[in-house]
Amino acid sequence: MTYREPDLSQVRTVPVAGRANKVDPALFARLPGPDRSVRAFLDSLPDVLAARDVRTVASAVAIAARARHGVVLLLGGHVIKVGLGALIADWVQQGVVTHVAMNGAAAIHDFELAAFGGTSEDVAAGLGDGTFGMAEETGREMNAGIAAAHRDGIGMGEGLARHLAAMPERPGEPVSVLLACLRHGVPVTVHTAVGAEIIHQHPTADGAAMGATSHRDFLRLAGSLPSLDHGGVVMNWGSAVIMPEVFLKALTVARNLGDGTPTHFLAADFDMQRHYRPRMNVVQRPTLAGGVGIQLTGHHELMLPLLYWAVREQLESKVG
Repeated sequence: MTYREPDLSQVRTVPVAGRANKVDPALFARLPGPDRSVRAFLDSLPDVLAARDVRTVASAVAIAARARHGVVLLLGGHVIKVGLGALIADWVQQGVVTHVAMNGAAAIHDFELAAFGGTSEDVAAGLGDGTFGMAEETGREMNAGIAAAHRDGIGMGEGLARHLAAMPERPGEPVSVLLACLRHGVPVTVHTAVGAEIIHQHPTADGAAMGATSHRDFLRLAGSLPSLDHGGVVMNWGSAVIMPEVFLKALTVARNLGDGTPTHFLAADFDMQRHYRPRMNVVQRPTLAGGVGIQLTGHHELMLPLLYWAVREQLESKVG
């Protein structure tokens, strides 16, 4: 056996002064000074990797809001049930968000919070005796709203929001995204998979109404996407499958009818772990024709407030 070893004395080196560095002290985190505001905190973050990406997304959202470009949110259920509805509702009220698209779980959590003041049951406990997802009022009220939407020829999101608004008591109204969208004229759509939601196992479930109203919401989402062109933002928060798939198809419809537009928008995915479909269907494929794709990983209850405050600081700094 013959072993070969390189002669390191013959290796060519280069002076460090002539090397291009990707990191220097100007990018580092800064210690707190006299200014302890949120803006100072955000400015103190290191200008690298995820911290830079958060700033990029916040800046894109603020610029899009000021320029009246589309800012579309794709929401999974976890974002609502960990208590972030009030922040999203404020974005809606302030005119930052132009369309909210929810999966079925997000709609259920939002509806339950608004109508009953609580949500998120113990799945394991209920599954054992067959009571998981069998709440009478949730199934009855939501299916009634969907049936009425079907009769009126509107989408599921609008129908659920209208039904909520007509209920005599709404203890969780301030945190409801559905109600915020209805009251501020922002499209809200719900994209369901038949059999995937607890209200589908209720005696009042109507498959025809589900299909028709959710399909109309698919068309409504596709109708909102042209506003992303050259400056808009789409963000997927916590949906691993449904919303990335729906968004990709809706974008295809929009581009088919729009001669290849919308393009050149920022697409971001925020989740606790990285999944294939959000990465491909939201971040990468839609931005191949131009734009920026960003994937940020972290807990929603930390990441969304951080982005919310960063956007708020960006918008207020331009006003003040």
